[in-house]
Amino acid sequence: MDFNFTEEQTLLRNMVQSFVQDNYSFDQRMKIVRSEEGWSRDNWNQFAELGLLAAPFSEEYGGLDGGPIDIMIIMEEFGRGLVVEPYLPTVVLCGGILNRHGSDAQKKENLSSLIAGESVWALAFSEPQSRFNLADVLTSAKKDGEGYVLNGAKAVVVGGPWADKLIVSARLSGDQRDHAGLGLFIVDKSAAGVSCQDYPTVDGGRASEITFENVKLSADALIAGDGFVQLEEAIDNGIGALCGEAIGHMKCLNDATVEYCKTRKQFGAPIGSFQVLQHRMVDMFMEYEQSVSMTYMVNMKLDDAKEDRIKASSGAKVQIGKSGRFIGQQAVQLHGGMGMTEELNVGHYFKRLTIMDTQFGNVDHHLRRFAAQ
Repeated sequence: MDFNFTEEQTLLRNMVQSFVQDNYSFDQRMKIVRSEEGWSRDNWNQFAELGLLAAPFSEEYGGLDGGPIDIMIIMEEFGRGLVVEPYLPTVVLCGGILNRHGSDAQKKENLSSLIAGESVWALAFSEPQSRFNLADVLTSAKKDGEGYVLNGAKAVVVGGPWADKLIVSARLSGDQRDHAGLGLFIVDKSAAGVSCQDYPTVDGGRASEITFENVKLSADALIAGDGFVQLEEAIDNGIGALCGEAIGHMKCLNDATVEYCKTRKQFGAPIGSFQVLQHRMVDMFMEYEQSVSMTYMVNMKLDDAKEDRIKASSGAKVQIGKSGRFIGQQAVQLHGGMGMTEELNVGHYFKRLTIMDTQFGNVDHHLRRFAAQ
């Protein structure tokens, strides 16, 4: 396999890196998180101007014809800055579903506004009882003339408070946990019958509990095809992007820990000179390197056959979950009491990595999923 980045990908990394350095210092990030809205519309508009929102989409619809590796690069640099803007739900999840499975009419109507930064999207797929089972769906879409009527509830819709539009999984037929009979619908969040309860998440983001009560949808709101297959593919692509973000967090935690251990003194010597702590930092570095390898692997296999994609995404998610927890715990411990404070970025990276362990399925879930293949 070729692990070298192209010249265009290197330029992309440098551009995103410069943006994060100039506009997303830790203090700037905390100001955004603590604001009433919890995100920056100005930053989102800059993402559009820089072409980041257009990266994975076809040129036919105003995109840049990028792929999973380009998304991985963007997410890794966003990870370094702990960027909270909803790039993952809007571009990777919802944008990916539209790009791969939307009709020409759905693409023309929605992708241009997404790429321009005029619309923000969220994927509403999880329900209170479903845990990590994508097929466990009680939300229903019943035929009503030529259209549908949507009823149900979705939980922990990441980026929901900022979204203008949603892609919602709903059951067209079959029993609660059947893979068959699922559909994905484009829903305007301002539609009659849609209600949201918004709240902050522990990692600095925002999420919503969303209920749908007799929401009327037109026939063209349904994205044609097998909803479960579309959703599973989107989640696997989301895992690839999430892994990119995670290695950005891990790199910053490792660098911060090494630097702190060089300057923090105990018994008249830097604690980094103590062999036992050196061994811990080496273990942290090894976990990071393994995570980088798995991240590259999964993003190169996202366009492969379904079985290979599933094994790659679940294998990478297991590695990221284990390594993220280990590196985060060690970084907090080696920083001592400072590692637990809100004023130091170490704890915030750890919180984000902890949430990532459960996002799209935890280690145990993906071990079972991998074994099933």
